[in-house]
Amino acid sequence: MPAAGERRHRASAACACDTGARKAAAVDPEIKAANRHRLRRIEGQIRGLQKMVEDDRYCPDIITQIASVQEALRGVARNLMRNHLRHCATKALRSGGKQESQAMYDELLELIYAHLR
Repeated sequence: MPAAGERRHRASAACACDTGARKAAAVDPEIKAANRHRLRRIEGQIRGLQKMVEDDRYCPDIITQIASVQEALRGVARNLMRNHLRHCATKALRSGGKQESQAMYDELLELIYAHLR
């Protein structure tokens, strides 16, 4: 059974970035490179967290590192939102009909409320 967010998205009208395989309409190369770099750094931070837990490090130190990883992930999400707004949302709002535009507004609000706090 799909997650609640997946169910909600499927129920809405097609996103401008729906190209059959659910790929973005376009991806800025700078954003992609920044996200890949940031995700590799986060991967290292996660390995560091695993070692901290294995080594029974002081709990507040681990929690501080978890907060750092969460903020780094929020940075990736902000970059993805920036790309989505520049390409997918812009395409839907400029070239789409009323139903497609409304679906994009709904999708953006859902993303903001659910993920980008």
